[in-house]
Amino acid sequence: MSANSREPLPRVDVVLLKAGRTKIRYGAELLTDDGTRVTVRAPWAGEGVRDFGFVRFELGDVFTEHYWRDRWYAVKEVRSSDGTLKGWYCDITRPATLDGAELVVEDLDLDLWVSADGTEVLRLDEDEFEESGLAQRDPEAASAATAALDELEALAHRFRGATSHDAPAADTPPWLPSS
Repeated sequence: MSANSREPLPRVDVVLLKAGRTKIRYGAELLTDDGTRVTVRAPWAGEGVRDFGFVRFELGDVFTEHYWRDRWYAVKEVRSSDGTLKGWYCDITRPATLDGAELVVEDLDLDLWVSADGTEVLRLDEDEFEESGLAQRDPEAASAATAALDELEALAHRFRGATSHDAPAADTPPWLPSS
């Protein structure tokens, strides 16, 4: 192998669970694992275009996804095929586990969208969270989930355009604490 060639990055399967069932499974490149945070990169794994009204996920989009073993959320940096930053989609989840080549996260229905310039911060799917019955089944998990959403929202509101749409993928989103 030449000195200029790069070794392929290790791969993992990201498994997103919802209500105990696999919602989606997709392959991703493992970028880093520091023992607390796991960062992977993957193309948009959905079928076709998903238009939320405030952002479109489509073929060619690249997600740099940050998962923590000690936090109740995952933060996914979303870029278009030309590298332009669209923003961050944040899933409220139980802390992630990495078992061999499988990164498993349980989606708790709550989400947050943060636009690339930080001017749009949207709480999403609170109705789904209420309908899930988690508050009745597991009040501690429900409390941790709502606290995580509140924390992310507060951090995002402090961020206003701290990055360029064309800046390379960040090791940590600029509005999150690094550790």
